Amino acid sequence: MAAHMLEPLPVTVSPPKPPSLGRHSDDASPHKATAIPFPKARKAHGPVQAAQLSHRTHLTLLDEPVDSYTYASVLEPCECPNLGKQVHGHAIKRGFRGHEFVETKLLQMYGKCGLLDDAFRVFDEMPQRNLYSWAGIIGACLDHGFFEEALLLFRELQLEGIELEFFLFPIAMKMCSGLDAVELGRQMHGMVIKHQHLSNIYVCNALIDMYGKCGSLEDAKRVLESMTQRDRVSWNSVITACIANGMVYEALEYLEKMLHVDGLVPNLVSWSAIIGGFSQNGYDEEAIDVLARMITEGFRPNARTLASVLPSCARLQELKLGREIHGYITRHEFIYNSYVVNGLVDVYRRCRDVTSAENMFENFSVQNEVAYNTMMVGYLENGEIQKARALFDRMEQEGVKKSTISWNSLISGYVDNSLFHAALELYLCMLSEEGVQPDSFTLGSVVTACANVASLRQGKEMHSHAIVLGLHSSPFVGGALVEMYSKCRDMVAAKSAFDQVDERDTTTWNALISGYSRCNEIENIQRLVKRMKQDDFEPNIYTWNSILAGYVENGHHDSAMILFSDMQSASFRPDAYTIAMILTASSRLGTMDRGKQCHAYSIRCEYESDVYIGAALVDMYAKSGSIMHAMRAYDKIANPNLVSHNAMLTAHAMHGLGEEGISLFRRLLVEGCKPDRVTFLSVLSCCVHAGTVETGCHFFDLMVRYNVKPTVKHYTCMVDLLSRAGQLSEAHKLIVKMPVEPDAVVWSALLSGCVICGNVDVGEIAAQKLIELEPDNAGNYTLLANLYAHAGRWSDLARMRRTMKDRGMQKRPGCSWIEDKDEVHVFLACDMSHDRTREIYDAIDTLSIHMKKGFVICL
Repeated sequence: MAAHMLEPLPVTVSPPKPPSLGRHSDDASPHKATAIPFPKARKAHGPVQAAQLSHRTHLTLLDEPVDSYTYASVLEPCECPNLGKQVHGHAIKRGFRGHEFVETKLLQMYGKCGLLDDAFRVFDEMPQRNLYSWAGIIGACLDHGFFEEALLLFRELQLEGIELEFFLFPIAMKMCSGLDAVELGRQMHGMVIKHQHLSNIYVCNALIDMYGKCGSLEDAKRVLESMTQRDRVSWNSVITACIANGMVYEALEYLEKMLHVDGLVPNLVSWSAIIGGFSQNGYDEEAIDVLARMITEGFRPNARTLASVLPSCARLQELKLGREIHGYITRHEFIYNSYVVNGLVDVYRRCRDVTSAENMFENFSVQNEVAYNTMMVGYLENGEIQKARALFDRMEQEGVKKSTISWNSLISGYVDNSLFHAALELYLCMLSEEGVQPDSFTLGSVVTACANVASLRQGKEMHSHAIVLGLHSSPFVGGALVEMYSKCRDMVAAKSAFDQVDERDTTTWNALISGYSRCNEIENIQRLVKRMKQDDFEPNIYTWNSILAGYVENGHHDSAMILFSDMQSASFRPDAYTIAMILTASSRLGTMDRGKQCHAYSIRCEYESDVYIGAALVDMYAKSGSIMHAMRAYDKIANPNLVSHNAMLTAHAMHGLGEEGISLFRRLLVEGCKPDRVTFLSVLSCCVHAGTVETGCHFFDLMVRYNVKPTVKHYTCMVDLLSRAGQLSEAHKLIVKMPVEPDAVVWSALLSGCVICGNVDVGEIAAQKLIELEPDNAGNYTLLANLYAHAGRWSDLARMRRTMKDRGMQKRPGCSWIEDKDEVHVFLACDMSHDRTREIYDAIDTLSIHMKKGFVICL
C-alpha cells in the first residue's frame, strides 16, 4: 500500500484546521483566527455536545444507544488526539469496526490531528472503502504536504473501479497545485470533461485556482469564460490567479468585470485579495489607494486586509496612516491577531518609532520567532545593538527556537552597523549551534564583513566555508566574494570567484567592474562592459556609478567628468549617488563652474535637499573658495545629519572662520547631536584658527565623554593650537605623553610654532625629529633655516643652506591655478610648460615696469 511510503510522523497537535476538502469558500467569516481555531459547538444526535467533548480529556458516553451520526458529530470538530483515540476505542467496543462512514470520519480526524500514521492504519484496515474514504486519506496527505503520496493514492483509486464524483476533483486539483504540475492539471481537466463534471461550479472554481497556482493564467481565464454559471468564488479565484502571476492591474480589471458582466458585487475577499496583491508586488501606494476605495464602497477591512496593507505602510514609512490603522485595529478587537500585530511592529520600526514597536511586541505580540526577528531588526536598524543582542539571547530563555533567519538578522545587522568583527564572532557561534546551518545570506553578510575589514585571510576562510556548503556559486555569495577580493586588491581571485558563479546577474557583473575600477585597472573596464553586454546584461546606473567611484577614488577626476557627460548623452538619469561623486570630483579639481552645473542638475532632479548631496555641495563650494555658497547649500538640507554637520564645520575651519565653527559645534551639542572623530577634528581646527586655547582644550577633553578616542590628527591640532599661542613647552609635553607615535605632521606643527615665536631650543628638537622621519623633505630644512634667520643665527642659517645645496635639495615650488572658460590653468614657480608661457612672462615684465615706476589707484 501507499501508506508504507510515508515517513513516520511524531504524535503532535496539528496546525490550524484546514478548510473542508474540495471547498474554497470565500464567504467565510472575516474574523477567522490565525492561531488554532476553536470550532463552533455543533449539536450531536445524542445527548452529548461536541463542544463539551473537545475540552475533556476523559470521555464518558451515556449508556444510551449511539449511532454513526453521533460519532460523526463528535469526530468532526475534534482536534485533540487523546480524545479522538478514546472515541475510536469506544466505537470499536460498540461494534463499529469496519463501518465505512465511522472509519472515514476517524481517518479524517487523525489526519487533522497530525497523526498520519494512525490515519493510514485505519485506512489500510478498512474492509470496504468508498469514495469518501479515498477522498479523506488523499486530503490528509495534501494537508500535510505529501503531494507525491497523494498522487500515488489517486492512481491507486483509479484502479479500484469506483466512479469518480465531482467532490474528488477539487482535491485532485489541490494535488496538482502542490506539485506545480500544470500538465498533470490538464490531464485532470480532461478527466473532468470525461466524467461530465465541467458544469459543476465547484470543480470549475478548483480548475481556475489550480491553473493560477501553476502559472498558467491563460488557462485559468479560459475556464472562467467557459463557465455557464459563475459565483463570487469563480471571480475571486481568477483575481487570485492574476495576482499570483504578478498581473495586479489585470486582477483589478476582473474586479470591475465581476459587477459589470455578472452583476456580482465584489465582497471583502475580493477587495482583500487585490490589496494584498498590490502590496506583495511592491505597489505600495496603489495598495493604500485600493484600501481607501474599499472603505468608500462600504466594506470594513478585517484582520487579513489590514495584515496585507501594513507592509505597504511600513515600506512607505507612513507613520500617521500606520497609527490610524492601529486605532482601527484596537477598536475592532484585532489587536490579538499575530499577523496584524507583527505588521504594526514592522510599521513602527521602519518609521523609527522604536518605543511604539517595543510596546506592541511586549504587550500584544504572540512572541514567536517571526515577532522576535521583526523586533530585533527594528533595534538593529535604529542602532540599538545591545537591545537587539539581548532580545536574541532571550529567545532561547523563552523557548523560542532560533532558526537561520534569526542568526542572519543579527549578523547582517552587525554588518550594517559596522560591527564587522562582532559579526564574524557571531558567525562562529552559529557554526557551533546544533540544527542551524548557514545559507547564502549568512555567507554574503560575513564575506561583506571580511571585505570591510580588508581581511584577506578571513575572507578566504569564508570562501572555503561557502565551497564546502556549495554556496560559492550563488549570485549573492559570489558577488560578495568578488567585492571582498576587490577590496583586498586581489583581482585574480575576484575574477576566479566571478567565474564560479552559476547564474550571473547584473549585480554580479557590477561587483567585478567596480573591483577593477577601484583597483585602478582602467584598461580592463571597457572590455568587461563589452562582455557584460554580450551576456545579455545591459549596464545600469549602478554600473556607471561603480566606474565613477573608481575614477574619483584613484584621482581620475577629469575622466569622471567625461563619463558623467557620456551618461547624460546616453539618456542615463544620474541618481543622488552619481551627483555626490561628481561634486566630489569637482571639489578636488577646484572647478566651481562644473560644480555649479552639477548643483543646478541636482536642483532639477530635486536632490538638493538630500542630506548627502547637501554635504557634497558644502564640501565642493568650500574647497572651491566660496564659503557663502557652502552655507547656502547647508541651509537647504532638509534633515541634516552628522555627515552634513561635519562638512559645514570643516568648511568653517578651511576658511579660517573659527568662531563661526565653534558656535555651530556648540549648537549641535545643545540639539543632542553626538559628535564623532571628524566632528572633533573640524572643531579643533576651528579653535586653531580662532586662537582659543582654553576652548580647544575643553573640546579635546570632551572627546572622552562621547567615547571618541583621539587620533594623531587630533593631537596635531592640539599641538598646533598650543604652539601658535606660544605655549611651546606644553605642546612638547603633549607630544611626549601621546599614546600613539607622533608623526612628521605633529613635529612640523611644533616647529612652525617655534619659528613664529623664535624658540630655537624646542625648534631644534622638533627639527631633529622631523629630519629623522623625513630625511629627504626639503621643507623641514627650510623651516629650520627660517627659525635660525628669525633668531639671527646667521652661521646656522648658512650651514642649513649648505646642507641643502650639498644634498641637491630644492624647496617644492608653490602651485596655483585659475579656471577660465571651462579650462583649468595650473602655474608653478619658474614653470615654462604652459602653452602661452611667452605671453604670461611678457605680461609679468610689463607689470614689473609699471610697479617700479609707481602708479596711482583711482577710487
